[in-house]
Amino acid sequence: MKFFIDTANLDQIKEAHDLGILDGVTTNPSLMAKEGITGEENVINHYKAICDIVEDNVSAEVISTTFDEIVKEGEALAALNPKIVVKVPMIKDGVKAIKYFSSKGIKTNCTLIFSAGQALLAAKAGATYVSPFLGRLDDISSDGLLLIEDIRTIFDNYGYETQILAASIRGPLHIVNCAKLGADVITAPLAAIVGLLKHPLTDSGLATFLADHAKAAGK
Repeated sequence: MKFFIDTANLDQIKEAHDLGILDGVTTNPSLMAKEGITGEENVINHYKAICDIVEDNVSAEVISTTFDEIVKEGEALAALNPKIVVKVPMIKDGVKAIKYFSSKGIKTNCTLIFSAGQALLAAKAGATYVSPFLGRLDDISSDGLLLIEDIRTIFDNYGYETQILAASIRGPLHIVNCAKLGADVITAPLAAIVGLLKHPLTDSGLATFLADHAKAAGK
């Protein structure tokens, strides 16, 4: 399973990269704004900075909602760097644009997926990734993990190459469960990824080992 980090914070991206497990980055206008990145030129330069850190897979989101504008914006983003994946919303013109991008060899990430039917349409259009939002479904008392399971079944039934990119991850347990269900990718905040490292028995076991070593060494 691939690990993406969901942020626009360069320090966090570098930390995840240095950990040795980072396969890509997802961003959106909200994450850019959170880091104080505003204005088209600054956003473009920030995408370039992210591409300088990671080896591949930098999802850059369009803000347009009509076919012609999505295509224009997406082509401009894709031209920035071969690592760019154009992030397109799950709307009618978005699906049309995904089909166009697919025919041009431009990688896409269909975002804001909340149903298996939406994921099926995106896969039919040739999306590289579909991004079901687990946490937001959980927030309204729906089962986000069940959606991952349903999409996995459908894609396996028909041999779709579109990858399931589980998004809106809330914590380490979401990541583990997505891995168990066969998600191809997760994108998560750094805290959720680093949270996989933690277990109280690891901490207590290490403390015991270090204490025993110090005792044996006469310290």
